[in-house]
Amino acid sequence: MNGIPYFPGCSLKDNARGFEDSAFYAMETLGLPLVELDRWNCCGTVYSLTADDLMHHIASVRNFVRVREMDANEVVALCSMCYNTLARVARRMDRDDEALGKINAFMDRETDYEGGVKVLHLLDVLRDRIGDDAIADATTRPLEGVVVAPYYGCTLVRPKAVAVDNVEHPTVMGDVLEAAGAEAVEYPFATECCGTYQVVDRPELSLERSYRVLRSAADAGANVIATACPLCQHNLEKAQREIVEAEGIEGLTIAYFTELLAAALGMEPDRLPEGVRSLLETHVTIEGGA
Repeated sequence: MNGIPYFPGCSLKDNARGFEDSAFYAMETLGLPLVELDRWNCCGTVYSLTADDLMHHIASVRNFVRVREMDANEVVALCSMCYNTLARVARRMDRDDEALGKINAFMDRETDYEGGVKVLHLLDVLRDRIGDDAIADATTRPLEGVVVAPYYGCTLVRPKAVAVDNVEHPTVMGDVLEAAGAEAVEYPFATECCGTYQVVDRPELSLERSYRVLRSAADAGANVIATACPLCQHNLEKAQREIVEAEGIEGLTIAYFTELLAAALGMEPDRLPEGVRSLLETHVTIEGGA
């Protein structure tokens, strides 16, 4: 197989298409294409913390069966929530034979899953398989003038067992974007929660949490926040509209990290979202390369 198995998740086929499109472009350009799983299904969305609740893990295990059907033993996810759920289920299935046996018995029409699938986030792949030097070499439109605040949120660095980087001080996203020519800034809210699903039940709480992230990134000098989660993207954009602009504070661009990377690698401007195009028009020469 020329590439690496890829699990899309639901949002990337709907309101986060730009996340997927830019990731496909970047990985194709870098020589390791994403190969979408056949007949994938939702990951289950969240990892159940109840020890005897195996039903919520079945969806993830079905996807691991799809990986095995590709004669592969690893799969990469883009959405940080999907990554977190898949990685934690994979880890449990490798350590809990009883739970795995019960799930296989329930999935009586599936081939038994025997464990061993490794779940990666795209940031893992960019750091460990591609490398900063290769990203720099492939960059045709360096992101000079782009000052990025990498936003990890909760699920990329918690719990520690599946964290993609140092829990307290992750740098992987900033390293990738700096290899593409951007400047990455540190700020204290990079791993704070955006309010997550509370945006539905307690929107005022989500707005307050997301505003803290925006304010912290702006105070650090950023002109863009890079995300890896469609829900974080939604909450930060909502806070941007409802709080930041209302207070007359200069707004930040909210972008998926793959959109910034793809732009640096030469993705056509008309394929990028309006906010990213505007950012690049201000700071980077986007017509005809750097």
